[in-house]
Amino acid sequence: MTDPRKVVVVTGIGVVSPYGIGLASLNDGLLSGKSCLTPAKDIFPGFEGTTATVSELPYFAPHSNIVYSRSDRLAMVAAQEAVANFDRQKTYFHESGIVMASTVGGLSEIDPGIAEDPAAWYRRGGLARASSYSVARVAASVGEHLDIRGPICAVSVACASGAMAIALGANMLLDEAAPMVLVGGSDALCPFTMSGFNSLQSLDREPCRPFDQDRKGLNIGEGAAVLVLETLAVARERGANILAVLRGWAMTNDASHPTAPQKQGIGLAHCIERAMDMAECGVNEIGYVNAHGTGTPLNDIAEANAYELAFRGRNHPVPISSTKSYFGHCLGSAGSIEAAITISAIRSGAIYPTLRLSDPIESTAVDWVRGDVRYQPVPMAMSASLGFGGSNTVLIFANAGSAAV
Repeated sequence: MTDPRKVVVVTGIGVVSPYGIGLASLNDGLLSGKSCLTPAKDIFPGFEGTTATVSELPYFAPHSNIVYSRSDRLAMVAAQEAVANFDRQKTYFHESGIVMASTVGGLSEIDPGIAEDPAAWYRRGGLARASSYSVARVAASVGEHLDIRGPICAVSVACASGAMAIALGANMLLDEAAPMVLVGGSDALCPFTMSGFNSLQSLDREPCRPFDQDRKGLNIGEGAAVLVLETLAVARERGANILAVLRGWAMTNDASHPTAPQKQGIGLAHCIERAMDMAECGVNEIGYVNAHGTGTPLNDIAEANAYELAFRGRNHPVPISSTKSYFGHCLGSAGSIEAAITISAIRSGAIYPTLRLSDPIESTAVDWVRGDVRYQPVPMAMSASLGFGGSNTVLIFANAGSAAV
């Protein structure tokens, strides 16, 4: 019998996406097949490209003269949603841990005017504008907002950050560093980030086409997602509603290139294999993979190669799709938002197709999900995240019934 103190479960999910606030809004938007991607010039005049933005976000008054950035506020709303059904007066709640990811942090609060005269720019806005620059402020903001005083950790490992925060939070639980951990990621749209990706020639001016032979690049979105992790023992003790089991996770590094993934996908394949080993599952037990699938020429072929390696010997192709085709690449929050979508697929049996995928990369190992929403039992599913520098994180979730140990 598995020790319930060594089983990690998900007991809360909060999401802020371009579809709105809440996991239900995200799922409804995905089910509708509606893309949130719109011309970037509507948000950043003069910028040619495509983005997705969160339209309505609550205002939070400054705390101790510290101004909350947009990334902070996205995280605070997602965290509030995740713990909506928790008793926030309990001691265990205040002793919980926080692991939050971000790549933008408060950089979104800087406008291009700073380049002309930095001193004048700060004089106009006050030094309070600098208080939210650090990516660590995202995690700290969640703690301040919810009065959580346990261990806190910030993660910034490019686009794998949101998934890595979940893996690190799970490790924190198993180390008994906290009774409960809020994990996830948050990133706001930022003109500097968009300019950086543009200089790398990684952006598609039109809505992206992940895994298509004619893909041109990615689109940038924004959002946040927070998952509440507990051990099965703690969740049972307080009578929590278990949404899913985090069966396995792994983190690897390609050690290959500052930005490009290793073309053969060896690092990601190894990460997938390690996660499946931890989950004690075979290649045939994964019912769905929510892929990183950015739409860039380099990422998508490396990812497809990784799936060929990791799922060799499977008795039928594995269903795979990229939900970035709906709302773009949310950077540091992408892995956590996609983890929430993966859990939804397990709970509802709905697998969302990749939009605009007309001529997919040829693969004998992959069943590219496209066209209509696919409904099928998904007892176990995987979410894969990749980041600049070769960071890979894989999470494997299973239905709540698998927690009956």
